[in-house]
Amino acid sequence: MNRDAPFDFSALLRTPLTEALGCRYPIVQTAMGWVADANLVIATTRAGGFGFLAGATIEAHRLEGEIRNVIAATGGTNFGLNFHMFQENAAQCVDLAIQYKLRAVSYGRGPDKKTIARFKQAGVLCIPTVGALKHAVKAVELGADMITIQGGEGGGHTGGVPTTILLPQVLDAVKVPVIAAGGYSTGRGLAAALAAGAAGIAMGTRFLMSTDAPTPRATLERYVAVDDPQKIRVTLAVDGMRHRMIDNPFIRRLEAAGPLGRLAIALKSAWAWKAQTGMSVGHMLGVLRQAIREDAGAVSQTVMSANQPVLLQRSMVEGRPDEGILPSGQVAAAIGELQSCDELIRGVAVEAEACFARLYSRLDAPVTSTAA
Repeated sequence: MNRDAPFDFSALLRTPLTEALGCRYPIVQTAMGWVADANLVIATTRAGGFGFLAGATIEAHRLEGEIRNVIAATGGTNFGLNFHMFQENAAQCVDLAIQYKLRAVSYGRGPDKKTIARFKQAGVLCIPTVGALKHAVKAVELGADMITIQGGEGGGHTGGVPTTILLPQVLDAVKVPVIAAGGYSTGRGLAAALAAGAAGIAMGTRFLMSTDAPTPRATLERYVAVDDPQKIRVTLAVDGMRHRMIDNPFIRRLEAAGPLGRLAIALKSAWAWKAQTGMSVGHMLGVLRQAIREDAGAVSQTVMSANQPVLLQRSMVEGRPDEGILPSGQVAAAIGELQSCDELIRGVAVEAEACFARLYSRLDAPVTSTAA
């Protein structure tokens, strides 16, 4: 290396992720339900990041229109679509991603080898999100082109392994590019992830807490107000799985209730939103009979799990943060202001470059070995 020549630190932000996804910076905006709409993806793309549409919560009759809106506003298909194979319109999501030749798809419970082969034939990259080493290995076996690992610090459904442990495990186990998620919101985090061997970072909470997100003001204020990571905690009360979210009255009430109490809360929630959940008097009575015959706790979890899109709607669409759920990474406690996607992406990139510059400057300092 020529120490007398200026070094282009921005070159360190060009990674296998930016090459494959066609974005300027190795920064991915994740597909948060009711948040990652066309406008957020457009803002992310224009700022040089890579955005995913939340196909799991965009109504089926609107999904193609949202895809076309992003294409029209950005002039290309350098964005992705997130979906789950268990959603009713999963086949539509697969077909649209292939039809419009989107750059990538992301998913949790993923498609089978046959569907992945369809994506590969169409040139659509498959980027599943996993929270455990064994799931990363399995995803690659099925044909994943990249892997997003989410550490336990991440929001929503999350595993129990911290990012600092999970990332090196997966990097050692797979040969595809790895994207680090869970706990990232700064350029320091990006520099650390790249130095560890990741191809980039993915952020959800940081993009949710932006001025380009469609989240109602009352809900955004709740996120900004949180200043203690311990108040962004994991609960099993919603559906029996690890779910990290901001503590609120709804979750505390759910956790304090017994099996029958949780069932009552679940049914009340479903009935209040019967137009979206399809709840009727007959359906409600059928659920009660099932609970009496079987396990009220298990039945309540099933009903509440089915209600999750509605619970998200209350906070993310209706602006009632105390009546729904507030999925969030612990990093929300470290974010004190809302920024535009352009401001936050550029800020992360500049800070990462500054981190690399500081490391580079240390090459001039004398090095003392501490090895035995």
